[in-house]
Amino acid sequence: MSSGLTYTPLRYSLGLPARGHGSNKKQAALFPNFRISLDLLSLQRNGLAASTWRLKPRRHPFLNCAMDATFGGSSNDSTAIFPRINVRDPYKRLGISKEASEDEIQASRNFLIQTYGGHKPSVDAIESAHDKIIMQKFYERKNPKINIKKKVREVSQSKYIQAVTSRFRTPSTNVIVKTAVAFVVLGALTVLFPTEEGPTLQVAISLIVTMYFIYDRLKSKLRAFLYGAGSFALAWLLGTFLMVSVMPPILKGPRSLEVTTSLISYIILWVSSTYLR
Repeated sequence: MSSGLTYTPLRYSLGLPARGHGSNKKQAALFPNFRISLDLLSLQRNGLAASTWRLKPRRHPFLNCAMDATFGGSSNDSTAIFPRINVRDPYKRLGISKEASEDEIQASRNFLIQTYGGHKPSVDAIESAHDKIIMQKFYERKNPKINIKKKVREVSQSKYIQAVTSRFRTPSTNVIVKTAVAFVVLGALTVLFPTEEGPTLQVAISLIVTMYFIYDRLKSKLRAFLYGAGSFALAWLLGTFLMVSVMPPILKGPRSLEVTTSLISYIILWVSSTYLR
């Protein structure tokens, strides 16, 4: 039994390009009684592929030069002349300091050889400077020189020397002149009026003067006594050692040893009474 309704299947047609070489399209049902060919789409696709095939990359000459210069290409002039070829100082010729290490010397030599390797006179000048520096370094290692400034700096920076120098300070000019005049007068009296017993009186006066000047600066009787007595003992011990073991007799006479020792002790006492803090 039918309801009077009929069904007619719809037919859709769409032209698709075939994958094979013999057929250009394939039929497909899409719209009723309407066929669309994709020949135009196929041609456009083929035309795009053909235009893409025809495009060939070209390397721009400016980029070529820039890349060569960056990566060490043909822009480097292998025949460049070393500008310091006539410099006599080997250190200045290689462009290094005299304190340069062996690694720095070798690195400078390799760089210059690589840069000016195409010019034989430049290479000879660089190698000559390098050889002179290496031979000089070798000679200095075999025959080391005593660097006086370096030794003095090392001694002055030691903790013992710093502990001693920390006990001294520079006073005013008035104090320096006053103490210097006092000890110069004592030295003149010792030389001009030597006695058979030696300069005993002058030495005693020098001890008293030293304690007075130390007390005048530090305002401490205990420190003045300790500093004065210690400086006096050290001055006489050092003066006697120098006169007996190191220095020849300076003055002539029966008491030349005592007089000269007194003069040396006056210098040490002057330093103590003036600069001790």
